[in-house]
Amino acid sequence: MNVGPFETRPGRPTPLGATLDPEGVNFAVFSRHATKVMLCLFDEEGNENQIITLPEREGHVWHGYFPGMKAGQQYGVRMDGPYEPHEGHRFNPYKLLIDPYAKHLTGHPKWNDALFGYQNDHKDKDLSLDKTDSAPYMPRCVVVDPSFNWENAAEPRHALESSVIYEAHVKGLTAGRRDIPNPGTYLAMASDPILEHLNTLGVTAVELLPVQAFLNEKFLLDRGLTNYWGYMTYGFFAPDPRYMQGSDIAEFQQMVRRFHSAGIEVILDVVYNHTAEGSELGPTLMFRGLDNASYYRLADNPRYYIDDAGCGNTLDFENPFVIRLVMDSLRYWVEVMHVDGFRFDLCSALGRTARGFERDGPFFRAVGQDPVLNQIKLIAEPWDIGPGGYQLGAYPSPFAEWNDKYRDNVREFWRGDAGKVRDVAERLVGSAPYFDHDGRAATSSLNFLTAHDGFTLHDTVSYNQKHNLANGENNRDGHSNNHSDNMGVEGPTDVPAIKSARLRRKRNMIATLMLSQGTPMILAGDEISNSQGGNNNAYCQDNEIGWVNWPEEEDPFFTFCQQAIAFRKMHPLLRQTRFLHSRQRQIDGEPDLFWRRADGVAMQQEDWDNPDLDTLVVEMRMASGSPEYVKREGALLVVLNRGEAVEIAPPELPQGDVWVRRFDTSQEDAIKVIPGMTVAADSVVVFSHETSDR
Repeated sequence: MNVGPFETRPGRPTPLGATLDPEGVNFAVFSRHATKVMLCLFDEEGNENQIITLPEREGHVWHGYFPGMKAGQQYGVRMDGPYEPHEGHRFNPYKLLIDPYAKHLTGHPKWNDALFGYQNDHKDKDLSLDKTDSAPYMPRCVVVDPSFNWENAAEPRHALESSVIYEAHVKGLTAGRRDIPNPGTYLAMASDPILEHLNTLGVTAVELLPVQAFLNEKFLLDRGLTNYWGYMTYGFFAPDPRYMQGSDIAEFQQMVRRFHSAGIEVILDVVYNHTAEGSELGPTLMFRGLDNASYYRLADNPRYYIDDAGCGNTLDFENPFVIRLVMDSLRYWVEVMHVDGFRFDLCSALGRTARGFERDGPFFRAVGQDPVLNQIKLIAEPWDIGPGGYQLGAYPSPFAEWNDKYRDNVREFWRGDAGKVRDVAERLVGSAPYFDHDGRAATSSLNFLTAHDGFTLHDTVSYNQKHNLANGENNRDGHSNNHSDNMGVEGPTDVPAIKSARLRRKRNMIATLMLSQGTPMILAGDEISNSQGGNNNAYCQDNEIGWVNWPEEEDPFFTFCQQAIAFRKMHPLLRQTRFLHSRQRQIDGEPDLFWRRADGVAMQQEDWDNPDLDTLVVEMRMASGSPEYVKREGALLVVLNRGEAVEIAPPELPQGDVWVRRFDTSQEDAIKVIPGMTVAADSVVVFSHETSDR
């Protein structure tokens, strides 16, 4: 451990945060409105043994250099300045703050009234000033050397059109495994059994729920619950310590290295729209005390916050230092931690200015020109709860977007809802009305049936109603309209016919997902029929409800999912970057897309409008305008049939060519080749155009 006191030198204003070099550590902290910035040094027992005022200020960045300081030094920040909530300022030197650039934290805040900048029992609440020292209840930042031996492990760099994304929770995927050391950790996440499972399934990327340091809200702890999902971030650079076996951030880097060695990319779900500090009545942990008026979007009365995230506050992406913070954070995770992409929670908030959502707003312009970030996978959750927040299809390239229309329409179609054939047809070919503009690729639609927020796939076919009583909110939380269908019994059943129907429905939905243009994502555990007991909002369930329940024996549904993913990978026609618009192809004069009725007649307007239509037949080819270097194959005839068994009239082929059944959800072995053009009731079938000598 370092021994102080330390000599103070001027240092430099860049980079922000604590930067280690062979001779010492440079500290740089942004605050436009502070009058003094104090660096607080701690020993390993958490004792504050030195407070040093940063001596220099340049362009609102306060900085200093400390020779002899080494990695492992624990520290925090205190700020002096006006406490004037009606002016937007909430400086309080009695509150220890987290450096927003801290790369490692010793733990998490411990709830105590000292965390609040105001007196909780004061009649004026946040207008009062609390002088209790919060340091005993705050984690300390730690100076680290983030260098790591990557052993020349190359990033997989899968193209988006070749990707199958697997959304998972670090603890939730591993906590229920008895064959993995240290379950619930980064190291367990990349253990041999997990890597083998993912490689066998065929996914190309894991998308991890938030792993940046996050807060357990007090109201959850009071109920005996916890923040399981992690959407309350306060450390944009620090891996959350709760997923570490020890106390070394290299554990996260080891996880990434092992994933890359297995050919699997790592995508992080990141939360930059709001922070864990909440509303004006929330704790003072970092930004509120560092410079409240600079970091947050404030209301006309600056005492209050604009809340487009539903969590009490919204970061201000018109402030260049907020953009700099987020851009620095993203580049750190790419360049130092070697992650391969990001999914942005409530991304509409990142595009907000005083004029509303702007698809060419400052943040999106910054990302678009950044030579590091414009080469990786960027995925937007294209909404927030603010005015005009739903922006599906409005994001600029290179962003892909979570397509909730896909989820809802596929569920509705297979449930048997009337009038959904047109909708599911649009989803099957990439949702072009939303995404085919400004040169965007067909892979821009991130297609999913389920995600962490909502029913699992098995619960989608097992429950009509949400069952969230365990969350302690009288079942009021979570979505009430899930487009689900229990197939006759609410919850588990031993009735063979219902179990069979549920399995067929799951097969049909997974098949639809893998046959659709766009980029598919599946939820961890869906492939092994994981259930949350009907809980569709397991954000606070760090237990068997939220964890993946691994079966004692291999689930046959896993084999089907493996086959469906493999089938997609075998057929470049299903993974196109160009949209299909029924345009004639120069190579053969055939349209790249042709919608048919089961009797072979081209779909007419009255067919699309027919609420009783149960069978959708589409003939797909490589898109018109595809260059010669694009790998080609014959046409595929895809049939989605939610009705009774039907005989399909095959489209005419050149003499000697045939239609061959290559995929069928009515079969236990979905890729078993059987003759004929009959499609069983409630099934998905794919016929391939092949030459007779194949």
